[in-house]
Amino acid sequence: MSYVTPSDFAKKMIDAGEAKVFMSTKDTLIRAYMAGAILALAAAFAVTVTVNTGNPLIGALLFPVGFCMLYLLGFDLLTGVFTLVPLALIDKRRGVTPKGMLRNWGLVFCGNFAGAFTVAVFMAIIVTFGWSEAPNAVGEKIGHIGEGRTIGYAAHGAAGMLTLFVRAVMCNWMVSTGVVAAMMSTSVSGKIMAMWMPILVFFYMGFEHSIVNMFLFPAGLLLGGNFTIMDYMIWNEIPTVIGNLVGGLTFVGAMIYATHHRTSPELDRITDDRPAAVPAE
Repeated sequence: MSYVTPSDFAKKMIDAGEAKVFMSTKDTLIRAYMAGAILALAAAFAVTVTVNTGNPLIGALLFPVGFCMLYLLGFDLLTGVFTLVPLALIDKRRGVTPKGMLRNWGLVFCGNFAGAFTVAVFMAIIVTFGWSEAPNAVGEKIGHIGEGRTIGYAAHGAAGMLTLFVRAVMCNWMVSTGVVAAMMSTSVSGKIMAMWMPILVFFYMGFEHSIVNMFLFPAGLLLGGNFTIMDYMIWNEIPTVIGNLVGGLTFVGAMIYATHHRTSPELDRITDDRPAAVPAE
C-alpha cells in the first residue's frame, strides 16, 4: 500500500523539520528561492486563467500545480517550515535550538521573497511589453489585487486587521495540511491528489498566503497599483506572516504531534498489551 499511517507520517514531519535546521545556507536559499519563484508563477498562471475565462474557480482549480511541482522538487516554502521545524524543537531533537529554527525561517523568508520578486519583475515586463505600453488585462488585474488587500483592510481599521490575520491563519491551516498530506503517500500520484485539495480550498477562498503575496503585491506596485510599500508591509505581509505561523503550527503541526506522535498513556498501554500477531504457517 502507498498509504502512510498517521503515526508514521508524524515522525516524517519531525524528521523533515530536523533536516531543514541543519541544511546549509546555500541549499536553504536555493530551495527557498525556487519555491518562491514557482509558486509566484503558479499565482500568475491562476490570475491569467481567471481573467481569460472570467471564472475564478477555474484559476483556483489549476493553481495547485505550482505547489505540487515545488514540493516534488524538494523546495521549501516559509509556510511549510513554520509547521515542520518547530516540531523538531518540541521533540527535543539533538542540536535543534531556537536559534537554528529562526535561522532557517529567516533564510527561507529571504529566498522565497527573492524568487517571488524575480517572477514579479518578469511578469511586469511581459504584461507591459517591457514597460513600453499600458498593462494588459492580466496586468491590470494584478495591479488592483493589492489595493483591496491592503488599503481595503486599512479602511476597516482593527476589524480589517483581524480579518487579515484570520485569513492568514486559515491559509496555512490548509497549506500545511497539503504539506502533511503529501507525506501520507509513497506514490507521486497519491501525493499530488492529497496536496491538490487543501491548496484549492485556500486559493479559491481568498485566504492570505505570505509567499503568494510576495509576488502579487510587488508586481502590483510595479504595475501602478494605488498602494504603497508601507501599506503592503503593515496591512498585509507582516500580519500575514504571523498568521501563517499561527495557523500552520497550531492547527496542523501541534495537533498531529499531540495525537499521533505523543499519544495518550491509555492508548499506549492498550497497544503495548496487545498480543503479537502469529505468523501464518
